[in-house]
Amino acid sequence: MASVSIYKDKSIKDPPFMFWLFNSPKAAWIWLVLRVWLGYQWIDASLHKINNPAWTQTGAALKGFWSNIVVVPAEGRPPIAFDWYRTFIQVLLDAEAYTWFAPLVAYGELIVGVALILGAFTGLAAFFGAFMNWNFMMAGAASTNPMLFIVALGLILAWKVSGYIGLDYFLLRWIGTPWKGKEASETP
Repeated sequence: MASVSIYKDKSIKDPPFMFWLFNSPKAAWIWLVLRVWLGYQWIDASLHKINNPAWTQTGAALKGFWSNIVVVPAEGRPPIAFDWYRTFIQVLLDAEAYTWFAPLVAYGELIVGVALILGAFTGLAAFFGAFMNWNFMMAGAASTNPMLFIVALGLILAWKVSGYIGLDYFLLRWIGTPWKGKEASETP
């Protein structure tokens, strides 16, 4: 547990509260509330999509969303602020990627939500959730995405304890991280 960093021969200690928040199993109760809330948000969003054939069968819902966001209006600002991202979405539209991408989004949201609620590979699930939030924000769909993104970042940073009250208690021990193996104070 590196609570001290060395920079230009000076020790820089982590603030005690931040060290506790991201490393102490006692902080897992805070992360449990945030993790379950975020997981519920993902499951709720996914169920609206999974139960809609325009998402899971044809991809028409995603095609419509992409078609609307790539348009550059004559006046005002376009939904997508970056030209490279607009080009990327246009390439996906031209390739008709919405046919396979829409179900991927719908079921991906469900998997992220379930993993977060169960506390299974929490840091990884939060990363994929944050990645989806980032893409929604890049597409100009702010909605609740910034808040969900911030919570996901917290879960990523607290990966060692954010799933401690959950399946990560067993999974991370099984795969050998972070509680199994050599202690931090030991040198090879």
